Amino acid sequence: MTSSAGKAPASEPFSPEFAARTVRSRALFAEAKTLIPGGVNSPVRAFGSVGGTPLFISRARGPWLWDADGNRYIDYVGSWGPAILGHAHPEVVSTVQEAAEQGLSFGAPTAGESALVSAIQAALPGLDMVRLVTSGTEACMSALRVARAYTNRTKIVKFDGCYHGHADMLLVKAGSGVATFGLSGTRGVPDDAARHTLTVPFNDVAAVEQVFAANRNEIAAVILEPYVGNAGFIPPEPGFLKALREITAAAGTVLIFDEVMTGFRVAWGGAQRIAGIVPDMTVLGKVIGGGMPIGAYGGKREIMQLVAPAGPVYQAGTLSGHPVAVACGLKTLSILREPSFWTALARQTSKLVSGLTEIARTRGIPFIAGSEGGMFGFFFHPGPVRSYAEAKMADGERFKRFFWGMLERGVYLAPSAFEAGFVSAAHADADVDMTLEQAARVMDSLRS
Repeated sequence: MTSSAGKAPASEPFSPEFAARTVRSRALFAEAKTLIPGGVNSPVRAFGSVGGTPLFISRARGPWLWDADGNRYIDYVGSWGPAILGHAHPEVVSTVQEAAEQGLSFGAPTAGESALVSAIQAALPGLDMVRLVTSGTEACMSALRVARAYTNRTKIVKFDGCYHGHADMLLVKAGSGVATFGLSGTRGVPDDAARHTLTVPFNDVAAVEQVFAANRNEIAAVILEPYVGNAGFIPPEPGFLKALREITAAAGTVLIFDEVMTGFRVAWGGAQRIAGIVPDMTVLGKVIGGGMPIGAYGGKREIMQLVAPAGPVYQAGTLSGHPVAVACGLKTLSILREPSFWTALARQTSKLVSGLTEIARTRGIPFIAGSEGGMFGFFFHPGPVRSYAEAKMADGERFKRFFWGMLERGVYLAPSAFEAGFVSAAHADADVDMTLEQAARVMDSLRS
């Protein structure tokens, strides 16, 4: 803790001036740590990989966040993806208010649930049937359960650094918050829970072929983030997703695209629309709720008809298809339908990424960045970065200094080198210009 005068101890990564401006956040964090494990309700929020004290946010609007001390920041986290329209979009807020006035939850079917599923199907035609749930974790674990029932097999394949929620069987080389803390897994998960999970490097077709050869007729599903967002931003190399489609089809294995992060973020229709590939199942979240808690999984009719009560695979949720979340998602997707929306979003994201790349290049700083739609990421690494192993070779200390330099100058980036960033439709040219101006100043200090 700092003193009442706001002076930061020498061990803190931020300046005394910033400490003086964020006294309230530090007090709130100290209180939270006595009440909540680690002071946060999701680990990456604790700033574990960058050090220091997390900001406590009091409100947000458009591309901006305000912390508990009243400081304003340009936000490139976007609630980890769903704030694609910017925060507190007036039409979305109005829709949520109207839905809440009709009742918060019924525990019974509503017309809105079918309307949201229809809107999702319009963008992803491979989803013959969809089940709404309340989170990405729930959607991933449910999709894998159904895939195992459909194939009558037990083994699954995931990729190093891809994160599919905190179900026991998936916390194996899971990237994101797990990677942030330098853990390969987590305590509390029995070996038996994860022994059927096989891991391979992302973008490595040969490794996939080898694992299929060694486990012939045993692999129920392959699940992946088609653009990795939980080990930093790592795009698929040309031909990688097509090869996965061919390998899984030949083996009778269910191919699952986890588009919780990329769905309606990289494009209308997600990464599968860009790749021209129809997976057997798709997992969605974040944007389809417009900022409210929601998730979904779906796919081929013959697979999804196994889900109870239509079939024998049990999955249930009291708050699944929550009416307020459904209304929020429907309004959000209706705004995203326009092709011009995606053109503008991609242009703004590309402007940010190309600007950061040029700033680093002119200062001789090893740096690589990329983007797709409104999703982006960067590494202090000469590149290329094609896998989690290569992402771990990036300069984490330099990222930490860059993160705090930007935060002190009013730019809020993800507090981990292993997380993607997000641009919203609310980010104007002036916001990106200001971000690049501050980035130039911070990178000047990183040359040593």
